[in-house]
Amino acid sequence: MNEHTVTGLPAAEEERLSRQTDEGAQEMQRAQREMILTGGLWPEDDQTMIVNMGPQHPSTHGVLRVMMELDGENVLRVKPVIGYLHTGMEKTGEELTYVQGGTNVTRMDYLAPLSNETVFALAVERLLDLELPPRATWIRMMLCEISRLESHLLFQATNGMDIGALSMMIYGWREREEVLRYKEYVTGLRMNHNFIRPGGVAADMPDGWEQATLDLCDTVERGMRDYEDLLSENPIWLERLVGVGPITTEQALALGVSGPILRSTGFPWDLRKAQPYLAYDQVDFDVIYTQNGDCYDRYLIRLYEIRESLKIIRQCVERMPAGDYRVQDAKITPPPRARIDESMEALIHHFKLFTEGFRVPPGETYVAIESPRGEIGCYLVSDSTGKPVRLHIRGPSFYNLQSMDAMVEGSLVADAVAIISSIDPVMGEVDR
Repeated sequence: MNEHTVTGLPAAEEERLSRQTDEGAQEMQRAQREMILTGGLWPEDDQTMIVNMGPQHPSTHGVLRVMMELDGENVLRVKPVIGYLHTGMEKTGEELTYVQGGTNVTRMDYLAPLSNETVFALAVERLLDLELPPRATWIRMMLCEISRLESHLLFQATNGMDIGALSMMIYGWREREEVLRYKEYVTGLRMNHNFIRPGGVAADMPDGWEQATLDLCDTVERGMRDYEDLLSENPIWLERLVGVGPITTEQALALGVSGPILRSTGFPWDLRKAQPYLAYDQVDFDVIYTQNGDCYDRYLIRLYEIRESLKIIRQCVERMPAGDYRVQDAKITPPPRARIDESMEALIHHFKLFTEGFRVPPGETYVAIESPRGEIGCYLVSDSTGKPVRLHIRGPSFYNLQSMDAMVEGSLVADAVAIISSIDPVMGEVDR
């Protein structure tokens, strides 16, 4: 039987506890951490509130984080915070050969990958002083316009979703799916094709492409009638967009904004007309622009640009030149597949081209084209090796995103969602 003390504990336990000391004991303290806040200084006015939207909010179109300073429901100012994708594609491009570069740049704007491939290929060809066969030029032009369809259709879908028009979301995806199916039929892939390469395109158009292209145009045109019937005169749609997020031509030009946003301010700037490239000076189309610079105008411009792209595509089908789809320069173009089975020289040539690439004369160049989001440019510096010393892409989304503050100031939080959507940013292009 255990002996108990006056404390009620067994004597052995009390004796054990009496031997405890605090010698060597250390107080556990919480580690001090330095908190770093990105996106700029917080306001000193304690009557306002800071709200972070994103970077994974559906209405931020990717991984965009938007800091909004609010006074109740009113937005005093916004600050887009970028850099969440960490792609480093420009630096990666300086480690790739010119042959491999297409697989890199095509991923920057994954909604219009063929525009990225085109501007990169044009820049390389300018350094090489290459002249393309007419058929390659027209195939590129037609595919760029099909890429514009793809991008603007997705804008219509996501713009509808952001503002609560869920039927529009379904309609936009419906036609875009047909465009992706067509691109897979021509290039072999739905996205990130690497089909437009320095020296031409990867392959000629497949059999029956003329009818398939015209059928696609008819499908998209039918879908557009649904969009117009559903939205263009819809009183709720007008209430949400008309007069929301206005921007002036002066503000847009000062911020480097281009594309549909700049054209919505009454400034009809389109590189396809202003500085024609490919064969845009040989086809008939109009530059769509409006005067109000608000969200509704940006919706309308993209809608009617689909119609202009269809006009260009139909002209390409009608007037597509015959001949080679790539230059016949053995230093730039790989040998035909059948030759590789017959000739050791052709096999070695193919192997060296795709492992070492080709050398580009020293120099620097900047080439710009009109992507669905505006001016996309490629700056290349060559030191006569097979890889660029410097690759820089002027992504239109990066500049267009700067206009958010000018558009959002003084609007409501719900309007901020509509404004972000009307900018149509692609964050892969911003965080390149």
